[in-house]
Amino acid sequence: MISASMGEIAACFVRVPAEVIKQRTQASHLGNNTSWSNFIHIIKNNSNEGIIRGLYRGWNTTIMREIPFTIIQFPLYEWLKVQWQQNKGLNFIPDGFKGASCGMIAGGVAAAMTTPLDVIKTRIMLHKDRISVAKLVKHMIHEEGAKVLFNGIVPRTCWISCGGAIFLGCYELVHTELMKIKSPQDKLN
Repeated sequence: MISASMGEIAACFVRVPAEVIKQRTQASHLGNNTSWSNFIHIIKNNSNEGIIRGLYRGWNTTIMREIPFTIIQFPLYEWLKVQWQQNKGLNFIPDGFKGASCGMIAGGVAAAMTTPLDVIKTRIMLHKDRISVAKLVKHMIHEEGAKVLFNGIVPRTCWISCGGAIFLGCYELVHTELMKIKSPQDKLN
């Protein structure tokens, strides 16, 4: 889990700036609504928050979402594979399909459970001014009710379920095929 979490943190160095620009473009953050204009707005420091702070707005909340997601998804994925393996009647099913099925369920559960963190991250990234997570959540719940934390749960769960099926299904398929190939060292033994 530590290595997966560190991988998520490293990926966020690229993911967060791209996400900030994408979300500002989708939300028509500027009058001239293109990804390029949003990028230039940040680079020129038009908001006076600094280039790095502008590009990495929501960094902490992205990490706050990604690590719990990983901690839920991968152990659940491994547990589901063990449960599948223990059901002897299903052993004829190819490993790629097992991986896809378990990945779809694990990704969907992790996505649904971390939707409140995703909503908070998005609001932080799109907020006009810098704001603390606690202050934002308090304001959101006061103004919109606790249900606001689950906005977008269905599309988020669906697309991440599909992504989990594809990624982990391909992983299991390729892993199984590669394990069949003997290395030159193995052939000598």
